[in-house]
Amino acid sequence: MAVSQFPDGFLWGGALAANQAEGAYLEGGKGLTTVDMIPHGSQRMAVKLGLEPRFTLREDEFYPSHQAIDFYHRYKEDIALMAEMGFTVFRTSIAWSRIYPQGDELTPNAAGIAFYRDMFAECKKYGIEPLVTLCHFDVPMHLVREYGSWRNRKMIKFFTRYARTCFEAFDGLVKYWLTFNEINILLHSPFSGAGLVFDESDNKEQVKYQAAHHELVASALATQIAHEVNPANQVGCMLAGGNFYPWSCKPEDVWAALEKDRENLFFIDVQARGAYPSYAARMFREKGISIASEPGDNEILKNTVDFVSFSYYASRCASADMNDGNSSAANVVKSLKNPHIQASEWGWGIDPLGLRITMNMMYDRYQKPLFLVENGLGAKDEFNPQGEINDDYRISYLREHIKAMGEAIQDGIPVIGYTTWGCIDLVSASTGEMSKRYGFVYVDRDDSGAGTLARTRKKSFYWYTKVISSNGADLD
Repeated sequence: MAVSQFPDGFLWGGALAANQAEGAYLEGGKGLTTVDMIPHGSQRMAVKLGLEPRFTLREDEFYPSHQAIDFYHRYKEDIALMAEMGFTVFRTSIAWSRIYPQGDELTPNAAGIAFYRDMFAECKKYGIEPLVTLCHFDVPMHLVREYGSWRNRKMIKFFTRYARTCFEAFDGLVKYWLTFNEINILLHSPFSGAGLVFDESDNKEQVKYQAAHHELVASALATQIAHEVNPANQVGCMLAGGNFYPWSCKPEDVWAALEKDRENLFFIDVQARGAYPSYAARMFREKGISIASEPGDNEILKNTVDFVSFSYYASRCASADMNDGNSSAANVVKSLKNPHIQASEWGWGIDPLGLRITMNMMYDRYQKPLFLVENGLGAKDEFNPQGEINDDYRISYLREHIKAMGEAIQDGIPVIGYTTWGCIDLVSASTGEMSKRYGFVYVDRDDSGAGTLARTRKKSFYWYTKVISSNGADLD
């Protein structure tokens, strides 16, 4: 067998999100969240972007999150499948509104705490380390209606109360935490990213960056609280990763790509370095942004994360004088099509070397351990006449990206682990589809919500089992 490029103790596993997997959207005392208001279909993107306010559900629309894949009732079956593959880490999120249904209560919902305690204990039974995101595109709707979500500074208090509750309730079961999932998506998809809804009078850039300031302060306080509750807790930030390449070697294109990278890295610059980056002042000035802060905020921001986690699906391209030719309506972060790489069915550029480039850039910049917590290929899966799903295209995608991650480790980058996205098929965050599948396990459910929800192992299930048992040495 080949010698592994991956260190002993490297964590292998997969990732889900509560809002895309659990379903049971009003069971166990859970309150409505932002994602529960986002429909499948033609209006989905307008709602996600905060351009079409949704404060009540409509009878003429289908909401995929309401049942999702019913992980809430099937988590024992699903975690057993993860254990069968050999997972040593499972990334999931806590639905904020299961713990605080309205978001601003003083006492948590006991049923919500009991559900997650049971789920995390089930992971530990199999030797699987939970990696838990506190806020994964999931804000209680009461906080949106009553306070305007993250545009309101009161959210810091609500979030830190929620975070402390989680750190204390799950102490001994969870040691790896992420504060906000893909925090930079706030800029690109404001309602799904941060519960922001706009009216015509809003300076949208002002609203988004003020909300960002509140999230960054809340994240730093949560990091501080986690370390107070248990010094062994490890807290990370989470970036929607993928470098922008200059469209050409024209200096203006190089500058355009640098500015696009900074737009995404701005949040992590604060979370990993402990202060606003030097370029922020000019950016705010030119966008007409004035951040309202309080004395002590700068000191709070010094509570930096222990590691930097990120998603990587694709690299991107930027040009100074060409309009962003978004390759798909599903792509929230806009990009020009790169003619040098292939693209997925949904127009995402497939670029394994881009992963190594992104990892090197981030470690050079932050000098903190990395954790690749989302990576995968959304594709349509079909059963063959024998009732099997031979998803060689997914195996090929993951193989090449794992190789690139191994190269980054050989470049000297400390990497904690790897969790593929949607290890069990789930609702796509971008499109709301079930037919855009990522998992090693097929879930019998279609885009309209029909199906038995039965689980079926794909060819990639057996391949990934071999990858994990060999610690990444056997990728054939």
